[in-house]
Amino acid sequence: MRIGIVCPYSISVPGGVQEQVLGLARALRAKGHPTRVLAPSDGPPPDGWVTPLGNSIPTAANGSVAPIAPDPSAQLRLIRAVRDEGFDVLHLHEPLVPGATMTACLLKPTPLVGTFHAAGSSASYEYLSPALKWLASRLDVRTVVSAEAEALAVAHLGGTYEHLFNGIEIDRFADAEPWPTEGRTVFFLGRHEPRKGLDVLLAAVPMLPPDVQVWIGSDGPDTERLKLQYAGDPRIHWLGRLSDEEKRRRLRAADVFCAPSLRGESFGVVLLEAMASTTAIVAADLSGYRLVARPDQDGLLVPPGDVEALGAALNRVLVDDELRAQLVASGSQRATEFSMDRLADLYLAIYERVTTAAPEARGWRRLRPRG
Repeated sequence: MRIGIVCPYSISVPGGVQEQVLGLARALRAKGHPTRVLAPSDGPPPDGWVTPLGNSIPTAANGSVAPIAPDPSAQLRLIRAVRDEGFDVLHLHEPLVPGATMTACLLKPTPLVGTFHAAGSSASYEYLSPALKWLASRLDVRTVVSAEAEALAVAHLGGTYEHLFNGIEIDRFADAEPWPTEGRTVFFLGRHEPRKGLDVLLAAVPMLPPDVQVWIGSDGPDTERLKLQYAGDPRIHWLGRLSDEEKRRRLRAADVFCAPSLRGESFGVVLLEAMASTTAIVAADLSGYRLVARPDQDGLLVPPGDVEALGAALNRVLVDDELRAQLVASGSQRATEFSMDRLADLYLAIYERVTTAAPEARGWRRLRPRG
């Protein structure tokens, strides 16, 4: 089966959707299905089976910044790639984000599967609901990664959705070589913006033992302010953006991975990555994170924004070796339930289903290949 996976976000910019797209493509290709990713790219594409659609434009969305490419040139590149490749199915991640996925919905050149990731609120869904409902109706199957993502989609788009999950490539994390460390280490990785709760973690650092190091990965609009505010603490290490390899190595080396987000997390894939890396979890008690980490079993979950509770939980895991080992063992087992290989099999069953229907019944018409 020839599969095209379309991502509206720049594939060269780190992000949860981008990681899901690349990981799923690798799993499908390993199973013998020719698969290509079509996405904007602000640098060299990460692999030869990625078709770049042009540069992205940073756009405010859901309390964050989305690197999308809604310009006409990117849409023309998508149309040309779809025509040339002759895909049997297109899998659209965040199908209603302006850019390539929305164009694919509009044209419907082949059967379409859509996966909705976003949770919380969406201004575009609220104000453009009638047009987006029509575009969503072009999808043959709609899937969601969580109940939170379904709630947002149903509220504005209606329709029915199949529940799947975000997957993780277990071996890529479990087999990573640990990064060198000096003593006990807490690792944060996420965009430096209010929604991710980095302020909460940094406010809790004085509560931690003096020998504990705190790694802060990535960057964002709050980076410079927070660097200045906590410049006097030598235990805090600002790492900037990390390569995939360095991220995996640091996850393997850290004693605790901390995810203190305040809201807007539809699925805790970063928690799964830490679990697969045999790293203990301390995170905010959000419904999206509970899908992954069972409280007091796979990780310690604390009320969002509660500095005292976060500091206490971090101290418990850092000091209590037995507790940390229990969380790691349970988390490692839990991660296997969300393997990318299993997710690929579930999507393949959906692809088979939508491609067996006659084109006339599904309302699509294949674009003619060149020549």
